[in-house]
Amino acid sequence: MIPRVALLIETTRTYTREILAGVRRYVAEQGPWSTFVELRSPDSPPPPWLKNWQGDGILTRTFTPAMNRAVTATGLPAVELRSTSLPHDRPFVGVDNGLIGQAVAEHFLNRGYRHFAVYGLTTETFFIQRVQNFVTRLQQRGLPCTQLTGTTSDRPADWEASQTRLIAQLRSLPKPVGIFAANDQLGVHLLDACLRAGLAVPEEIAVVGCENDETLCTLATPPLTSVELDGPRVGYEAARLLDQLMRTAHKPKARRTPKSAIPNPHSAILIPPRQIITRESSDDLVITDPLVARASRLIRQRSHEGLTVDDLCLALHASRSTLERRMKVALGRTPKDEILRLRFRDVERLLLTTDLTLDQIAERTGFTHASYFQAAFRARYDLPPGTWRQSHASP
Repeated sequence: MIPRVALLIETTRTYTREILAGVRRYVAEQGPWSTFVELRSPDSPPPPWLKNWQGDGILTRTFTPAMNRAVTATGLPAVELRSTSLPHDRPFVGVDNGLIGQAVAEHFLNRGYRHFAVYGLTTETFFIQRVQNFVTRLQQRGLPCTQLTGTTSDRPADWEASQTRLIAQLRSLPKPVGIFAANDQLGVHLLDACLRAGLAVPEEIAVVGCENDETLCTLATPPLTSVELDGPRVGYEAARLLDQLMRTAHKPKARRTPKSAIPNPHSAILIPPRQIITRESSDDLVITDPLVARASRLIRQRSHEGLTVDDLCLALHASRSTLERRMKVALGRTPKDEILRLRFRDVERLLLTTDLTLDQIAERTGFTHASYFQAAFRARYDLPPGTWRQSHASP
């Protein structure tokens, strides 16, 4: 018989869609399965047919007591894909939240940060684990970490009041500071608060989120660095574990399965995060030289306006030789290198995410003439910008 499996997994986030992709890969290799899957959100109710369903197994990310009761009541083999405090005896497959906190701490430490803060929630065990391991790693280095407070949800009831409280806390922090947000939604809130308060990111405040939700991370200003979870592997391993549970459940009782071959219902398979996807919210080293810090801020603010090195020196009241020497020491780049680095970073973003013409892109990124832009792009990438756009376009 073809196994009948319900996939009670929300489809609203990058991570959960990747989990479903991992399940799909397992089924393609080992199936087929007859699967129930639908567009779901975290608070979607249990499907009404689940109560009397004569299926074989369930993969679930359980958010509500109602869903928890419904899955348990089926009595079917089930694997939990969400670290939850709701009572159940399902085996768990998911990310290793301890490694996430440690990885973010190392990300900041390797960039020279010595002041830290964390913005988390206590509503879920995985938020707590991420934050605790971030703080613990810093404590091992003798470094304190400030806990930002004032929110009980990543969807606050009063957005403006929540942001006002957050701005006050950000202004009071020693700087430069690296802040770990327990998920991407909180990271976006932090970046919005910095924008409103006029706090430079990442020169004064660097932010790293978690879960690498592409929509949230790329819509943020500036784009948010985030920990990429291994959703495909989580989905694949969960499907494999459920397959084992279903096969065990269907073995004839006369043929007893050795205990060692039966998956422990209280077990947990923890998958390490893939990597940290570095974006503009934490893409540079700590700058302790005040002149270089001011120069970097001006370049970020004005590179798209056609800023030149002479303009920069004039604004900073510094000689060209002094600025070049100090930026090379602090960043390993000259002022011109840094201006071009940020311009071409914006060029790449516009080529990949918009349908703007090359002339429009040149104008928006500070190149004085489209012909100069195209020549400079070819010299840097060894390709014309139009060809580069086509070769990097999503399939």
